[in-house]
Amino acid sequence: MMSINMALPYILLVDDNKNRAQGLEAILQFMEYRVKTVDSSTYDAIDCNFDELFSVFIGHGLNRQIAIIKDIADKVGKTPIILINDKDASLQDSSAFNPDLFQLLVWPVTYPSLKRLTDKISASNNPKESEQARAQEIKRRSFLDRRGYDRRFSAQDRLKGSSKAVINIRKAITQVAKSDATVLILGESGTGKEIIARAIHDSSLRQPKLFVPINCGAIPAELLESELFGHEKGAFTGALGVRQGRFEMAEGGTLFLDEIGDMPMPMQVKLLRVLQERTFERVGSNKTMHCDVRVIAATHRRLAEEIKGNRFREDLFYRLNVFPIEVSPLRERIEDIPLLVEDIISCMDMAGRGSVSLSKAAIAALMHYEWPGNIRELANLIERMAIIHPDEEVDIEDLPEKFQQYQALPERDEPGLPDISEARDPVATVELNESSDNSPSALALLPSEGIDLKEYLNILEGDLIRQALDECKGVVAHAAKRLNMRRTTLVEKLRKYDLER
Repeated sequence: MMSINMALPYILLVDDNKNRAQGLEAILQFMEYRVKTVDSSTYDAIDCNFDELFSVFIGHGLNRQIAIIKDIADKVGKTPIILINDKDASLQDSSAFNPDLFQLLVWPVTYPSLKRLTDKISASNNPKESEQARAQEIKRRSFLDRRGYDRRFSAQDRLKGSSKAVINIRKAITQVAKSDATVLILGESGTGKEIIARAIHDSSLRQPKLFVPINCGAIPAELLESELFGHEKGAFTGALGVRQGRFEMAEGGTLFLDEIGDMPMPMQVKLLRVLQERTFERVGSNKTMHCDVRVIAATHRRLAEEIKGNRFREDLFYRLNVFPIEVSPLRERIEDIPLLVEDIISCMDMAGRGSVSLSKAAIAALMHYEWPGNIRELANLIERMAIIHPDEEVDIEDLPEKFQQYQALPERDEPGLPDISEARDPVATVELNESSDNSPSALALLPSEGIDLKEYLNILEGDLIRQALDECKGVVAHAAKRLNMRRTTLVEKLRKYDLER
């Protein structure tokens, strides 16, 4: 595994006001700071290297405020300590005027005022080039997925599964990787769209260059242009230096625009121009810059509906939709779950995040669940089980309550293989009654003009499904049990035959 270079400045945030702490933490993280957040009740047990701190932010109104400020001041030396106070709140206690404090910050804070403060701290600390540190950290992050696993070693290998859906995705990656065509990945949240994007990059001629991801829905609209295209010094309040954008960082490589469906309309116009002309300007500059970047976009939204609602540009959609890849939700490829579980556990073990194993009964239960959160929900469950049952085997009774309803269902002999009852179609097992002279029954008689067997079996299967639904008053779960198949399989057959539940 790649060692993590903690290049970005490190901030300690101590606050009992959870909303204020979460808001400030989000802004600081967007500004490319590492943030450690605690409250007064957990401060004494804090695991923090005070020698690495860039600054300390302390919320006013903290329990034991004076004692905590003094303790931090003793530990951090000359590191600036910032006191955060709500706009309409008064400062009555003496800690507000503590000589150890660097400055008072009024909350809610604007981005320019916070940028001025951090620049002031940088000047007082005299750190190394912050822009270089930011670029190095973004480069490091380009190799890590959201769970901290090194994707350089596993992007293609982590497309686990033997389902037809996964096989088709692997085929699509092979087809498109060698070209520079723009790719649009469509699928529900948590289905692994970023892994697919990374796999395309890894299989392409651009692999030696960077894969630079950006989540278009997570960055405030007013900052997204600067984040994508960079800015010049003085371009806006708080722009105290030149900053590279993601397009520049991805030069020669791949830019992954995640959640493109959440991009504001004004930015869609500017992105369309870049895709058409392969040029852009930094914010505050009139110098045109050329870019050689392959763009891969992804969204969980139905862009056709977004276009009808005037929330997404139709011309941008056609520019992005050169090579679409649709990712099936996990509920439609549950046969991949055993391999996915194995991969998640292996990655956790390699990353030092603990390990766990699952019994056959537990895996069988997972394969009956609907997984609205897809692979991300599965990974979260496995990680939670590794915390609760470290290095143990998890059985079905150890799983959360929502999985207990599947306890009475039969286990599979081999995880990953479909039930024998589903390996063959129920209507294909009609028994032939044989007489003493081996003549077939009327049901098995083949018409003299022949028959389209596939169509015949489809009609018979559809009729049996209708009967099961009628008998179970439209309850799909009950009808599935009546037909000895999984609920998800029956749902797919309802779609196939266009049947109402």
